[in-house]
Amino acid sequence: MTNIILCGGSGTRLWPISRTLMPKQFVKLFDDKSLFQMTILRNKVFCKNTFIVSNTEQYFLAIDQLEELHENTHTTYLLEPIGRNTAAAIALSCFALPKDEIVFITPSDHLIKNLDEYEKVLQKAEDLAKKNKLVTFGIKPMYAETGYGYIESNDNLQVKSFKEKPDVKTAQEYIKNDNFFWNSGMFCFKVETFLAELKTYSEDVYSAALKAYKNAKIEEKCKNYEKLLRIKHEDMINIPDISIDYALMEKSQSLVVVPSDISWSDVGSFDALSYELENDKNNNLVIADKNVSLIDVEDLIVVDTNDALLISKKGSSQKVKDIVQNLKQSKNEELISLHVKAHRPWGTYQILEQDSGYKIKKIVVKPGSRLSLQKHFHRNEHWIVVNGSAKVTIDDKEFLLCENESTYIKAGQIHRLENPGKLPLVIIEAQVGNYTGEDDIVRFDDDFKRNEN
Repeated sequence: MTNIILCGGSGTRLWPISRTLMPKQFVKLFDDKSLFQMTILRNKVFCKNTFIVSNTEQYFLAIDQLEELHENTHTTYLLEPIGRNTAAAIALSCFALPKDEIVFITPSDHLIKNLDEYEKVLQKAEDLAKKNKLVTFGIKPMYAETGYGYIESNDNLQVKSFKEKPDVKTAQEYIKNDNFFWNSGMFCFKVETFLAELKTYSEDVYSAALKAYKNAKIEEKCKNYEKLLRIKHEDMINIPDISIDYALMEKSQSLVVVPSDISWSDVGSFDALSYELENDKNNNLVIADKNVSLIDVEDLIVVDTNDALLISKKGSSQKVKDIVQNLKQSKNEELISLHVKAHRPWGTYQILEQDSGYKIKKIVVKPGSRLSLQKHFHRNEHWIVVNGSAKVTIDDKEFLLCENESTYIKAGQIHRLENPGKLPLVIIEAQVGNYTGEDDIVRFDDDFKRNEN
């Protein structure tokens, strides 16, 4: 069985700890492990192979976190240049696998705590999949949740319908009925069964995804993966943007639900997260790197990061999406996409200070890694080596810098920073110019192919 892990999504309902370039599946929330890492460890017991669907930025986060677990073997990556929802992601993955393979589709950002029961329901699902059933996993509702979709089944566990996220009154009616389940977003089926059903009920998705797969760039065998498939932008954008529920599951007559009492949560809001993390004696959830003292308040969610503070009443944290929308409208995009410390395929950078006309960063480059060959139009850069040694390219010159040495790059000069050593390279970068945004960059050569569609 192959575990197809869907790694897309920005997780902005957990802003500010989750950002577009460090979404919730990669944030280490539980026992110094991310939800993505917990998904890998949980499913490797049943699945011999792992197939990860991601975008380019999250692909490198996945590689780093798999390396921490020493779990890179038998991993295939499918890289989407743009997101086109779950129907596209699952279809593209299935085209890349043998027709008789059983696949287990899981999001990368869910929490499951009852692993004994999880093993039992997955075995039931695999048995049904071998009988050419499409299997979904229904979570028995614990309360009238309005943030989840619901599945309605008949007495034979055949799926009758999918229900959108309900209002409170409707959710209260659902949970009185034993045939209603939370929609977990997990599926199990045989590849050939799924593709045949998809072709029947959503031929447009099937055909566009097949074309995109046939045109994909395929890279074989690397220390970080078994196979890597890069989908072309022009092919990806032609696949209909539709969820697997709408494209197929609501139409198929072969869909069954396996009731699953597995202590499941999608950790999709701070209210959901508050059930899983320790609260203070007044039922306040506080997430912060500093001491936070609260007086005569209760039922609050307080989230403090280096560049943002969120305070919410419990029960209202779904409205975080409104804050994110306001930030977009006010052109504060960096607050949505980046933490003060940002992860890149070559290492990390941390913004130490910034104001109009300048930005100061701490940059850490992994051994043997290098940044892209690039230039900027609006800023000059000063580099000071703090630890390690740096190989520097500026236009047609190439030279080494050691600790306590520095260099200067004028706006418009083509340059590159590389760590040729065996220890992390640490530099302080001072940017000076009339614009220091992260989008002021032109890449000429990039080891990580971020300048490709």
